[in-house]
Amino acid sequence: MSAPLSLSSLEDTAHLAARLAPLLKAGDVIALEGDLGAGKTTFCRALISALLGEEAEVPSPTYTLVQTYEGPNFPIYHFDLYRLEAPAELDELGWEETVDGLALIEWPNKARRRLPAWRLEISLKISGTDRIAHLVPHGEDWQTRMDEFRS
Repeated sequence: MSAPLSLSSLEDTAHLAARLAPLLKAGDVIALEGDLGAGKTTFCRALISALLGEEAEVPSPTYTLVQTYEGPNFPIYHFDLYRLEAPAELDELGWEETVDGLALIEWPNKARRRLPAWRLEISLKISGTDRIAHLVPHGEDWQTRMDEFRS
């Protein structure tokens, strides 16, 4: 488990996303966990904007379950699995196609065993008026990148 990061504003969340963006590459999976209102979508919006290099319009995929963006180096798939009823539904969303890009997954517990073992988990918790983020790398490559991120 990583040291907790306090996010006391939207700017702090955007700064965290901007620091993480240069470390990302095609094939990466980021699993975002946290209660409703913890900041998962806010983080995804900031990360997508950082990767696209602009203030992109990033709607929540709550109803569509997935939004796709063409990034400069790889596609970005933003999943919100809150309304997913069974992991088998992931195939209808193009789950297997995400290996060529970055997959941002809100409510990853809904994907169960379909999540890759190598991923970055970001846990967001509400603490008073702040959000507390924990970044947990899974896999040697993620661990190496998180060591770079912390330095």
